[in-house]
Amino acid sequence: QVQLVESGGGLVQAGGSLRLSCAASGRTFSTYTMAWFRQAPGKEREFVAAVTWRGLSTSYADSVKGRFTISRDDTKNTIYLQMNYLNPEDTAAYYCAARTRIQMVTTKDEYDYWGQGTQVTVSS
Repeated sequence: QVQLVESGGGLVQAGGSLRLSCAASGRTFSTYTMAWFRQAPGKEREFVAAVTWRGLSTSYADSVKGRFTISRDDTKNTIYLQMNYLNPEDTAAYYCAARTRIQMVTTKDEYDYWGQGTQVTVSS
């Protein structure tokens, strides 16, 4: 019922920056809790960041706190992940996720909709 489409991934050198975007369908987007997860080869999909209704609260994984910033523009039905000071450990497929309820959660099983992912590769 909800479509999520990520973009903005690519190749970047260590220390560089990328900004990911996730365009969402649905008129109730503003009430959704939105999140970014990532999955590296051989690893489980892990939480990166989330933002709640109207951007009132955010949450970040310890590994990205201070380097990544999540934001949302409800007029455009879009969320963003600004990634600065990237390192090779950030290499992964990044997925946008949506939860139809407003509670902040960081567990992937609690999210209702997923995008197809966008690849981020950081070289040294």
